[in-house]
Amino acid sequence: MTARPVKRSLTLSGHRTSVSLEDEFWFSFREIAESRGQPINALAAEIDAARGADIGLASAIRLFVLDYYKSR
Repeated sequence: MTARPVKRSLTLSGHRTSVSLEDEFWFSFREIAESRGQPINALAAEIDAARGADIGLASAIRLFVLDYYKSR
């Protein structure tokens, strides 16, 4: 695992985009999607739709992952 963010590809609303996430956040994000029975792109689209205009997608994913584990 690397502590440096790695660029990962996602598809949102039929368009390819990328986010830079550390391995720990990426693997946790995938784990959450799997536990919810969702494709990772569907969960990313859900997070994207809920985020404010002032926050980037990668930050929104990190905050989602953090909130998910804090609420457990």
